Amino acid sequence: MSEWIDRILKEFPEDIARLWVAADPDDVLLDEHVLARLREWGFELMMFEDSVAFRAEYENRYRRAWDDGKAGPAKALVLHLRGSNTGELPWDYLSQARHVSLSLANVFHKLSYPVIRQIGAEYLEALFAAQGRHATQVLGESATKEFILTHIFRISPHLISRSEDLWRELLRLHYRGSGLPVVLADHVAHVLADQTVFKGLPVAELFSSKGVFLRLVQDAWYRYLSRLGIHGTRVGEETPADHKVKADVPFEHPDVRAIIDSMFLDGLLHPLAIQIPPTNVPEWARVGIVQDPLALRNLVADGIKGILQALPTLETSYRDWASLARRLSEVIARFHALDTVRAEGLKVAIAELQTATDERLREWIAKHYADLPSLPVARGPVMVHHVPRYLSMRRNAGESKLALLVFDGLALDQWVLIRETLARRAPKFGFDEGACFAWLPTLTSVSRQALFSGLKPREFADTIETTSPEPTQWSRFWQDQGLRSNEVYYRKGIKRNDQLAELEAALSGPSIKVAGIVVDTVDEIVHGAVLGKRGIASQIEGWCETGFVDRLFTLLIDKGFHVYLTADHGNVEAVGQGRPNQGVAPEMRGERVRTYRSETLVAESAAANPNTFRMDIAGLPANFMALFAGGRAAFLPQGEPAVVHGGISVEELMVPFVKVTRT
Repeated sequence: MSEWIDRILKEFPEDIARLWVAADPDDVLLDEHVLARLREWGFELMMFEDSVAFRAEYENRYRRAWDDGKAGPAKALVLHLRGSNTGELPWDYLSQARHVSLSLANVFHKLSYPVIRQIGAEYLEALFAAQGRHATQVLGESATKEFILTHIFRISPHLISRSEDLWRELLRLHYRGSGLPVVLADHVAHVLADQTVFKGLPVAELFSSKGVFLRLVQDAWYRYLSRLGIHGTRVGEETPADHKVKADVPFEHPDVRAIIDSMFLDGLLHPLAIQIPPTNVPEWARVGIVQDPLALRNLVADGIKGILQALPTLETSYRDWASLARRLSEVIARFHALDTVRAEGLKVAIAELQTATDERLREWIAKHYADLPSLPVARGPVMVHHVPRYLSMRRNAGESKLALLVFDGLALDQWVLIRETLARRAPKFGFDEGACFAWLPTLTSVSRQALFSGLKPREFADTIETTSPEPTQWSRFWQDQGLRSNEVYYRKGIKRNDQLAELEAALSGPSIKVAGIVVDTVDEIVHGAVLGKRGIASQIEGWCETGFVDRLFTLLIDKGFHVYLTADHGNVEAVGQGRPNQGVAPEMRGERVRTYRSETLVAESAAANPNTFRMDIAGLPANFMALFAGGRAAFLPQGEPAVVHGGISVEELMVPFVKVTRT
């Protein structure tokens, strides 16, 4: 056990109480490793957001079982309060519970609290260890920033004086993570402000925003090749407008070169497609050039090998799965862009990669999925039901008008295709890309309803089999955040250019502050697919070429909306293993999952269908039990191929979460 986990868990001695109240204004308890250890001990955590909802769930799921002498869902329940004032909790529960107070100020007593609370939960474990080893006295704000930069990020801004120093640190930072917290990026920019060599560069943004950093490096790469006399088609990234900042990256420096190579292989940077073989390009730079189909094939093959060598472990963070999902999506998108002959040559390798990632993910999900719903969302949603809460935080931060685009059924690799098509059609857009987890099972009525309501599926148990409550749920969430019903807009079924005028008229009213829009096209393409995901890729590209997506983005941005894009689930190629042999029909018949309302029925169906598996999914209604098809199989006629969803695979479970901007 790490020092950090031990420090937090010592507040929760086992077998002392069944009900706990944790006053935790800084979300100290919401560390994924702490939550996992608590769960191993038999503790379950519940967020306190509404006293009526809490009372109903506590009485029905926990207290009744405990009073009857039964084990219940867990041996102890921790009620988590995001604040220090426990007075808003029901008195009868306060009188029964054991109280715990947690705060970053108490844990990090030698470091500046205003700084610590801005750096992000993912760094606290390492920072606590560093404090114990290296903090010999109480540090002020500036010294705390320097301490964190040195001991957590291995960056010393005072030693950055040359161009290669800056770009080496930026490349190292963004290749292994997602950038510095803003408070630290601003500090670095302040330290470097007097360095003439960095004048004109958006230093703070380069350190804090991976999207800004990658766009500048991408443009610098193409200009570097242009100076070598190499010109071609930009693959998968927008052309920066003339007025944008341009940076000269010292690509030939050994420290820079080593990381650039890996960024091309992982799909973080996109190669230049050329027609004429270059004669004066250094060997190391060829990874950033695609001169023929064989070069693209080799890029895919190298990407496959790289992912297989870096699969997340059972104890890895959810962030590692988000990173892997994005790397995998780039490789799959490039694979679908290959000609038929070369794609066929890599088909087995791609299948082995998908099998390896899916098996590892399934093991990880069995152990850690239950902890994801409780994780903090300040730096981005971890699961789709976090999206409304994250958007609410963005409104409070100044983004007064928000539009959420839900591309129903959009897998991450298909988002890559949309992004690359837009790069050719509409280079004015920029994208800050991330990924989050859909809800299991990955069915529309489960995951999309969670996405619009901001609730776990257990909290909309009565409507879990339909999407019809979405408009009401979306409006209710935002009314709870202080908006009026006429300030909230919801629309589904948007998919064609001829619908955009109607949408524009609906959004033209000055009262609309938040819009939720479902774009159905991808899901319709998927359900009608006969040529697999390669065929789907071609259809999505054709749809993008109609101009619908870039016109939709333009419409929303012109209306003053900050635009975010996500999906409720992805999709995967599967092969039919036969329909389940059962006497009683399931409640929901998905191609990759069947759901049942009783333990007896799901057990009978599992026994009768050997290539299936069950998984207890925290957050689902107690009487909503899922039986999944094994591997890449589907509940379809034997041998029938299809593109489907509902199951547990990287391509189904991990979905894009993207902020769309106009550069």
